[in-house]
Amino acid sequence: MHVTAIPALDDNYIWAIQPQADGDAVIVDPGDAQPVRDWLKQQGIGLTAILITHHHWDHTDGLLPLLEDYHVPVYGPANPDIKGITEPLGHNNKVTPDGLNAAFRVLATPGHTLDHISFYSPGYLFCGDTLFSAGCGRMFEGKAQQFFNSLQLFSELPGDTRVYCAHEYTSANLRFARAAEPGNQKIIDYQQQVLNWRAEGKISLPSTIDLELQVNPFLRAETADKFAELREWKDRF
Repeated sequence: MHVTAIPALDDNYIWAIQPQADGDAVIVDPGDAQPVRDWLKQQGIGLTAILITHHHWDHTDGLLPLLEDYHVPVYGPANPDIKGITEPLGHNNKVTPDGLNAAFRVLATPGHTLDHISFYSPGYLFCGDTLFSAGCGRMFEGKAQQFFNSLQLFSELPGDTRVYCAHEYTSANLRFARAAEPGNQKIIDYQQQVLNWRAEGKISLPSTIDLELQVNPFLRAETADKFAELREWKDRF
């Protein structure tokens, strides 16, 4: 698969998945329709399907406007409040989105929201706001044990799995990671690398599961209580 980041809103990435670089695209979490329309036009390609990870507006506001132009299937949580989903999904469902040859396993990953799902295909994880590089989403609806369990699912994936998060939060997350683990040299080195990338106008994603297991305090938390302690600290940081 060929994956491209479409920048949107203040710091969102809408991911475009293609079977090859010139193929029609599957779009993940279109929080704004116009950047997607512009990118598809620039590439001279069509849209074959949409994937949704959760109900927050910055992941769904572009959905219905895109469906006015493209009559495509929409795969997402079994949440009737998300208008436009045609293929409601739950944990361990397997789907092959229209336009792709790759099958995805659906992971129920509540914590940030209760309806949050993630899409995993060998080598690729589209995790919305559950996992960020060096961080995780705020716990708006779930409980600490739920969120901890969701992150444990990710930690069990192959280390070379590329992690496609939905926001460019890496620099801010690493400042907290430095405070949480001041002696972690991998965090120190990664922070400098990200600073260099951002200074050059490059994005910090995708990450990998192996890297996150080394630098992400939330993924490294050994218990739900420790996760909760870190999340509360990060909320005040």
